Amino acid sequence: MNRIVPIIVVALAVAAGAGWWLTQGSEANATGQASTEQTMGESANAAEFGVVEMVMGPTDAPITLIEYASFTCPHCATFHDSVLKPLKADYVETGKVKVIFRDVYFDKIGLWASMVARCGGEERFWGMTDLLMKGQRSWTQSGDPVTISGELNKVGRLAGLNGDQLSACMKDEDKAKSLVAWSEANMAAHEITGTPSLIINGEKHSNQSYADLKKVLDAKLAE
Repeated sequence: MNRIVPIIVVALAVAAGAGWWLTQGSEANATGQASTEQTMGESANAAEFGVVEMVMGPTDAPITLIEYASFTCPHCATFHDSVLKPLKADYVETGKVKVIFRDVYFDKIGLWASMVARCGGEERFWGMTDLLMKGQRSWTQSGDPVTISGELNKVGRLAGLNGDQLSACMKDEDKAKSLVAWSEANMAAHEITGTPSLIINGEKHSNQSYADLKKVLDAKLAE
């Protein structure tokens, strides 16, 4: 499980022909203060932050599973392949579970990937997430911001987005700040200390195998 170092102040800057980066400070700005004001255990209202909640499954499912994950977390990539895939087939598509994806940002690269994944809206988000998680090692391995931004653009194009769309999404400074502030608020509310972390009908669970997760879900369905 990746451990979290909270981001207090985030700014997104644009470098001509290069990429984007995060900067950190010691005091929260007006947007970031939302995380400290969040009521413990209560999720932040995405709409208030101008963020779209990414949901998979029926709204009236008896179980709501919130996944806190980072696009640069190897454990999250493994979870998406070995747990989320069968979970979708066995529980989401059968109407038993609704899955909500909540972004966690360890670094600038994770933020970029999140902005690319969200660039196509709700319809493309889960497909983009699959591509990013499956190819995580290949697009993160260089460690060079210019190379990584280029690789993320390739993923976006594979998902059907054009260069202008991707450029507009990646240069949206207000959206970047909103995403980080929203993420911090939710992490504080649910006391998230690592990824992937799961909130199942309000109860926090750590990363686990699909077999163990099935036991938790089946027990809740039997209640």
